[in-house]
Amino acid sequence: MGKPALAGVRVLDLTHFIAGPFCTKLLADYGAEVLKIEKPVSGDGARSLGPFPEDRSHPENSGLFLYLNTNKKSVTINLKDPAGAKIFKDLVSDSDILVENFSPRVLPSLGLDYEVLKEVNPGLVMTSISNFGQTGPYRDFKATELTIWGLSGLQYECGEPDREPLKVGANVPEYVAGLYAVSVTLASFYHRQKTNAGQHIDVSIWEAFHTMQPSMTLVFSYAGFVRKRAGIHFPWGILPCEDGYVGFFLPTQSHWEMLCALLEMPELRDKPEYETPMMREERRDEITGIILSWLRNKRMEDVFHAAQELRLPLTMVPNAEQIFSMPQHQAREYFVSIDHPVAGKLTYPGAPFMLSETPWSPGRTPLLGEHNEELLCSRLGYTRDQLADLKRKGVL
Repeated sequence: MGKPALAGVRVLDLTHFIAGPFCTKLLADYGAEVLKIEKPVSGDGARSLGPFPEDRSHPENSGLFLYLNTNKKSVTINLKDPAGAKIFKDLVSDSDILVENFSPRVLPSLGLDYEVLKEVNPGLVMTSISNFGQTGPYRDFKATELTIWGLSGLQYECGEPDREPLKVGANVPEYVAGLYAVSVTLASFYHRQKTNAGQHIDVSIWEAFHTMQPSMTLVFSYAGFVRKRAGIHFPWGILPCEDGYVGFFLPTQSHWEMLCALLEMPELRDKPEYETPMMREERRDEITGIILSWLRNKRMEDVFHAAQELRLPLTMVPNAEQIFSMPQHQAREYFVSIDHPVAGKLTYPGAPFMLSETPWSPGRTPLLGEHNEELLCSRLGYTRDQLADLKRKGVL
């Protein structure tokens, strides 16, 4: 095995909460040196969000923060203080990449916008992640996860046709934006390596998320009609079994025949009232009752494997405990244990992809300001006495 893929790449991380930290986490986990710049005392706002191990709220104990900041180094700097801004610019001068996800007005108000920073480092690749992008009438608008879901249009298509639109759980838009951000950041870094030219990257969480489901706007553009919510109906369905749930997808006649084979009820294929998809839809409750009766004493993994033998697309719907014990994850050693001086040893999701020659490696999340002395003294030449004075003044 060689060095990590991004070994030697220097990244300044001015991010907080989810989208930005997920981008820089991926850079750090694949070998870049990522310096996370945090506010003195409080740090990244994600430090105050759960879940917390044993429900003990602590700035070093947040499960969200612990996951999103592995392999990084933490330096505390008050960017509003002129001395703090100077330290930051000194770090910019020998960095390759800067990632930030403030509101677009914040860095310009501090005198630290891209036009200023590229004077410090012309080769800087600066990635800005924001709710709606760096330009346009929505530029400075606040947004939550629900805002992005709603405005993206995806929420309009989720739910039952006779009910209000629904939002899917989890912070999907922010993770999607983080993935786009890391991809375009690396592409721009590659361009910088060839041309020595840096650039400013503008990532809109709203726009990034919309690209995950463009078909709704394409349907309107091509056909001129607004697609309605379809709901979850047969042949779609999530149904209970003995130890959880399984999900069915039966789009074709051959899939219906596979289901009959799975149920060991070939006679269902020959019933004239079940002959076509429309006829089966009209008897959805009746057929669902047959499936539910068959599932009652079945384990979801047994149903899953039996369906795979028949090439029937069916999924298990495991809970968190069941996911940890799945043989596929165990065989690929996907989950990893990382020890942390405050949170202790916890299990984390592992590598999203594997490289044969340049390995991914797990590493713990930093304590707030843990690397102040290491970075500011060894890299910028500050003395310990100077650091102590800066800390007393609220700069660090």
